[in-house]
Amino acid sequence: MAVYSYHAITDAGMTTTGEIEADSVEKAGSLLAAQGYIPTKLREKSAAVSGAQMRSFFDLFSPVKAPELILFTKQFNTLISAGVPMLTLLKVLQEQTEHSGLRRTLDTIHQDIKEGASLYEAFRQHPKVFSPLYCNMLRAGEASGSLNEVLDRLTYIIEHEHKVKSDIKSAMMYPIIVVCFLMVAFIVLLTGVIPRFVSIFKSAGITLPLPTQICMFLYEFISNYWYIAIFILVVGTGSLYFYLRTDQGKYTFYATVMKLPLVGPLFRKSAISRFASIFAILQSTGVDILQTMDILSDTLGNAAISRELEGIKDRLAEGHGIADPLRSAKYFTPMLINMVAIGEESGSLEELLPDVARHYDTEVEYAMKKLSDAIGPILTIGLAAVVGFFALAIFLPMWDLTLMAK
Repeated sequence: MAVYSYHAITDAGMTTTGEIEADSVEKAGSLLAAQGYIPTKLREKSAAVSGAQMRSFFDLFSPVKAPELILFTKQFNTLISAGVPMLTLLKVLQEQTEHSGLRRTLDTIHQDIKEGASLYEAFRQHPKVFSPLYCNMLRAGEASGSLNEVLDRLTYIIEHEHKVKSDIKSAMMYPIIVVCFLMVAFIVLLTGVIPRFVSIFKSAGITLPLPTQICMFLYEFISNYWYIAIFILVVGTGSLYFYLRTDQGKYTFYATVMKLPLVGPLFRKSAISRFASIFAILQSTGVDILQTMDILSDTLGNAAISRELEGIKDRLAEGHGIADPLRSAKYFTPMLINMVAIGEESGSLEELLPDVARHYDTEVEYAMKKLSDAIGPILTIGLAAVVGFFALAIFLPMWDLTLMAK
């Protein structure tokens, strides 16, 4: 049997630690549950020490990733449901987390709440770990007394967004690898193959066709002015990076991307899904409509739609309903607008919006599949274009050479 160290919550809501022998971690958890304990941390004793020591230094400088935040939120919800006091709860979460950066953050939050801060005030001091959405959802849960429900929905939102981002990364990994290899092949052909053929063609007195002239121009530019090319690349990349970090840059990026085929619908539907889901949660927890628009504007993750929400907020402040301002916005679909209008008229907006969110979750999955299916043909066309260009650059003058030999 292996020895497992554990942290657990007793029936009285107190924390306890110890060791237990069991055949597996699942068996150890069952034995603790039989004793009336809620295990919050359970690891094999030898692995617990070595793993923490190896990761602690690097975790201090690495961001808290979505899987770690999902696990934290689920554990937070479990302890809240068990009736554990907030200070005890935060201490338990701090002890059981494996991420050193998150552990240090929770220690600060624990101290702030101990000194009288609210949950929202303590969490919002750490925007790199907890997003504005996360903090405002906690505030809504505190105010309405429905923290369990809010944490459940937060977990769903974070898991769904993590899944979408993971799917996008997986879909883009293959084309990125292909493009990198294609660029390497392009440079090798341009600097190592084409110049040797050109020297033969020139010695034969053949007039070089346009594709070959373009290749030679690029080769001479790279050979003689490579430092200029590197300078342009570095300055251009740096300028673009800093511009995209500005409000106008973010707006321009998302407004442009949403006009593109395949990618545009994916960004748009993903943002609408998030809008509907968060809107439903905030309305169900009693958050004011103007405050809801502020939260949505900060947390949608799409600067173009966020700017539209600013205009909607101004019209709401004038006393208009929700559906009419949405109709005047640019990026919201007729289905969303009609469902909001029906929900307003019937008083069932909170019930209809989650259905809209689920519908657009399905639409996002379909758009992802459509993008993945289109990547292969697009790459094939690109590869054929590059290969065809170099083939013309080499074989057109070679054809002229054969005609001269005749």
